This record gives sequence, structure tokens and C-alpha cells, in this order.
Amino acid sequence: MNFARDLLQAQPAAGRALVELARDGGRREWTFAQIERASDGVAQSLTSHGVGRGDVVMTLIGNRPEWVLSMMACFRIGAVALPCNEQLRAKDLALRIAVAQPRLIVADVRDRDELQAAQPSCEVLWIGDESPLNRNGDGEDGGGPPYAEMVESDPCLITFTSGTSGEPKAVVHALRYLYGQRVQAEHWLGAGAGDLVWCTAASGWSKSARNVFIAPWLTGAAALLHDARFDPHERLALIERERVSVLCMAPTEYRVIAKRATLEALPSLRGMVAAGEALNPDVLSAWRETTGLDIRDGYGQTETGQMTGMEIGERARPGSMGRPLPNMRLRVQDGELVADPQSVPTFFLGYLGEGVDRDEYGKWQIEDRRYGGTWRTGDRVTQDDDGYLRFEGRADDVIISAGYRIGPFEVESALVSHPAVAEAAAVAAPDEERGAVVRAIVVLRDGHEPSEDLAHALKEHVKLQTAPYKYPRIVEFADELPKTSSGKIRRALLRGEDAP
Repeated sequence: MNFARDLLQAQPAAGRALVELARDGGRREWTFAQIERASDGVAQSLTSHGVGRGDVVMTLIGNRPEWVLSMMACFRIGAVALPCNEQLRAKDLALRIAVAQPRLIVADVRDRDELQAAQPSCEVLWIGDESPLNRNGDGEDGGGPPYAEMVESDPCLITFTSGTSGEPKAVVHALRYLYGQRVQAEHWLGAGAGDLVWCTAASGWSKSARNVFIAPWLTGAAALLHDARFDPHERLALIERERVSVLCMAPTEYRVIAKRATLEALPSLRGMVAAGEALNPDVLSAWRETTGLDIRDGYGQTETGQMTGMEIGERARPGSMGRPLPNMRLRVQDGELVADPQSVPTFFLGYLGEGVDRDEYGKWQIEDRRYGGTWRTGDRVTQDDDGYLRFEGRADDVIISAGYRIGPFEVESALVSHPAVAEAAAVAAPDEERGAVVRAIVVLRDGHEPSEDLAHALKEHVKLQTAPYKYPRIVEFADELPKTSSGKIRRALLRGEDAP
């Protein structure tokens, strides 16, 4: 099997594959035939720089076709892709380089300073306006290296964990991870032939590796690539202009748009999904009232891929991340979500350096974690009688105050429902009498200023929104919240347990 061949050659050659929106305002549509020809050229570039089967190729590229072409070229020749987020700083990049030992780095010239500061020991292939990767997809196919014949347990992708509670780990995925995306593509994302899917995740996030282009292409849909920073007003304008059919955004993006932009009807949309953190009921309501659609939540981890989702066509249940996807065996044990790895087709091989290694010749040595044991997610959830799961927080994020167990999400949801609050995080703070109390760090919306009166008002607001014992006894204000490169709040850092 070869994923690049199987994926691209299953599509109509003249069918629309990508809609490219460049930073300079340029727009271009790519067909599947052009993607195949261009990725063929990129594969030739990689092999000419000494990349072979099993070698790691690190990419530091934004949401532009060169990233997609580099990924597909790696899949074609059997190399292992390591996509990185452009927001990573030199220290972050140096960590990834040291752990993964890439044979080659393909990077955008706009990221030159940070990458050079990381002092990579391997060659860097720089791309810019005049890209050497034949991004035009012109010429005849067949000039590149042959498609490598692979088996489902061969490594193909490395993604790093978010580092919410410690140093990021290198998660190694097998070829089955790519094929296994069909489950969530068909049962959660829900796109089909003729649709345009916009997954806004930046390259380097695990969601981008599966949903920006892979999941849409598996079901015959096209993908939108927008190489620009998030702007809530522009986001809505582009959805309307490009007639996006299925939208996949981070919960934070849905929240910010609902708070800071004017939601209007978006007639082209027929599906919206989110994953990463639970969505607040007021945000779900705002989008439903305007678009007539529910935002369907889902859940997965870097290690597992997506495992749950709200079903297509069923009314979303606020606060629920849906039910297990077909054939995935999940259960709640002592309040924690636990999975049977053998039932999860996208389950990882292992962490690089922990069960997955390479010998001195670069050959992969693997102890596949899928076979044997159970997977404890570390996420606290509840499950109702109908099988719907609700995320309550990381096991180490739960606040225990005077014997009460308080999930941070409920406090944060109550806070962001206040008109003055843009974002909020809730963590535990030591307390002599109660053991711990809730401490809230709040980012205000434009036009509001921190004050003792506002802090008091927010405490009273939370008391009205949820059980009074959950209200934050400490309210602090900040210009922004510390987050991982994938947009998750670094609560460990706020608790003082993580180095800045």
C-alpha cells in the first residue's frame, strides 16, 4: 500500500483539490492531477537531497500548498513527516530537532531567523516566492521516484504533544493513522464530493495533519488553505465568499467570532465541527441562532486521533463531545476516559525514545503500543444514559476545594458568558482552610478595564451561572493567556508548575 498513490489516484484528475488563498491576496485552485504532479516533483527534490525511506523530514511552513506537497511527497517515498507550527520559537524547534533527528528540513524563508537560532545540524531547503519545489504542478507526471510499498505499521508521521503539563513528546504514527482518518471523515466531518472544507488549524497541530486536507480528500471534497493570521471579521467574509460547505475550527475561534464579530447567515455552510476543548453553551446558541446549524463537538488526542464525535444530522447536546465513533471501544473508569487501543485505528505506535527508536543505521525499532493493555487518556469525563460523553477537564486540572471537585471548564464557561470577558482560565490556588480555592485569570474584551468592582461583579456572575461553591475566590486580569502552539491553555504554567 501507498497512501499518496491510493488517495490521489482515487480522485477525478480534473476535480478540485485545493483552494489556495495566499498572504498577498492571491487565489488559485488546484486539481488533483496538479497536486499529484507537483508532489511528484517535491518527492524528487527530497530524494535528491538524500532523503530515503524511513528518514524524517521536518517542515516549517504555513498553510500554503508547499506544506501539503511536502507531506504528500513524504508519504510517496516512505519518509516520515514532522510538520511544525510556525509559532514555535527557537527553543521549541531545537527540542524537536534534537528528538526527531530529521534528515532534511523544508522551511519557509519567513521563518529563517527562528530556525537558524535553533542551529539545526541537517540541511535546510528554503522555500519562498520562488519555490524550488515545483509548486505549479506543471509538466508531465512520472519524473519522480516510485511510490514506496508500505505496510500499515510503518512510521509515517510525527506530531508533538501540546506540552500542557510538561515537555512535549514526539508521537510516532503509523501508516494506519492516515487510512484510519476515514472513520471520522465519514461519521463526523461529513464532507463529500463537491464540498469545500475549511479546517483552520495551523500546520503542525495534530488536527491539521488529519483534517486540513487528508480527511476532506478521503471523501472526495476539496480543501481551503488560508495563509494568514486569524481575524474574526475576515474569517466570516471568506466563508461567505468561497462558499465553504464544512467548517472545522478551534473552540477559541468560534468563541472569539461570536464575541467580536457580527454573526450573519452563511447559506453555503451545511456543517460545523470543533474539537480540542468543550464549547460554551452561549457560543453554541449564538451560532445556531444565526446559521441554523449546530457546532458538533468531537474528542481525540495527539496519540489516539479522534475517538468521539456528535453524530451527523443529530441535534448537538451542549457540553457533549458526542459518543464513541463506530467500533471504538471507550469506557469511563473512575471518572477517567479509557480506550482499548486495538479498537482505535488511528492509535499511535509510541513515543520516540519510549518504545519507538532508531538504531545507528536509522532503522526503526518499534514496540507497537496498540497491542496489549489499555490507554488511560488522563481526561476526566462523564457519560449519560444515552452514551454521550462530557469533558470535565484533565485529571490534573481538577480543583478540589473543601472536598468539592471542580472542573475548570464550568467556571470558565460561566466567566466568558459575562459581556466583559473575552477569555478565562480557572486553576487551583492553595488555601489554608479549604486546601485550594478557584483562581481565575481573565482577559477582558475591548472597552473594559480591570478593577476591583469588576472582579467582584465577575465573582457574583459565576455564582449565578453555576453552583456557588465553584465561584473564583481570586480574580486576576491579564492581557493574554499562556497557550500551547495548538491553542490550548497552559494551566500548569498558570499554577506555577511549568517553566515559562
